[in-house]
Amino acid sequence: MRIIFMGTPDFAVPCLKALVESNNEVVGVFTQPDKPKGRGYELTPPPVKVCAIENNLKVFQPISMRDGTALDIINSLNADLIVVVAFGKILPKEILESVKHGCINIHASLLPKLRGAAPIQWSILNGDTVTGVTAQQMDVGIDTGDILLTETFDIPENMNAGELFDTLSEMGAEVLIETINLVENDALNPIKQDDSQSTYASMLSKELCPVDFSKSALTVHNQIRGLYPWPVATTKIDGKTYKIHKSQKLTEKFSGNPGEIVDNNNRLVCMCGDGNCIEILEIQAEGKRKMDSASFLRGHKIEKGTVLGE
Repeated sequence: MRIIFMGTPDFAVPCLKALVESNNEVVGVFTQPDKPKGRGYELTPPPVKVCAIENNLKVFQPISMRDGTALDIINSLNADLIVVVAFGKILPKEILESVKHGCINIHASLLPKLRGAAPIQWSILNGDTVTGVTAQQMDVGIDTGDILLTETFDIPENMNAGELFDTLSEMGAEVLIETINLVENDALNPIKQDDSQSTYASMLSKELCPVDFSKSALTVHNQIRGLYPWPVATTKIDGKTYKIHKSQKLTEKFSGNPGEIVDNNNRLVCMCGDGNCIEILEIQAEGKRKMDSASFLRGHKIEKGTVLGE
């Protein structure tokens, strides 16, 4: 089939690569405009554009998908199908209906659960033990289209959002190719979503970062791994902000108050609100690099009984 691909970040790259390696023809790639990054604010292309150029594909970066420009380009490409993976722009109805097989989206959750911008992070923040990837036939709603294919994944208890991101991006490529094969063989069995079961995964913000150690150890651990690698969980020690990059939930029993450091012997063990503890494995002081806790403690004096968050 002749396929138009729409995507922007790293998550979408494995899907584009899978399409290039398949028997299909990628006739054009739509991605968001280059954006200034770094201290020098140098214009930087999104990962999908880099991948497209490496594979000699036509790249289009319209500012708007609603002013008719994008639709004119799509019509000129004579495509059979549009594939959308983390594109970052809402497609109007006229684009959704502009090609024979419409638009298929690869979404990193088991729809209708976790519709929206950050399903990977929220699956961990919410303490889910199972997630997956859904191929959906796009409609005018946000992640509300008919389900075409799903694949599930059991989330290990210490996997962080960055690791889950990588896993689901590769899984998404497999689901995409399988879905396209179903389209070609007219073997799809679309299933309407049950809107009553839907949840929403809003964009992340730094307001989510401060850790409340009065919550359970599991909730705190999920927050730390769900916010890594961005925006990263934080706490305060003597008024200074520290980033917590990695933790683990302990079965060892200690006594103490929520937020209290109960063991500082080459490790940082902190009491949580349910009487269980987490061990902080990687921590970062302001303006410094992240360290494992043993290294951190050699340069920072954190007394036993110190209460985090104060």
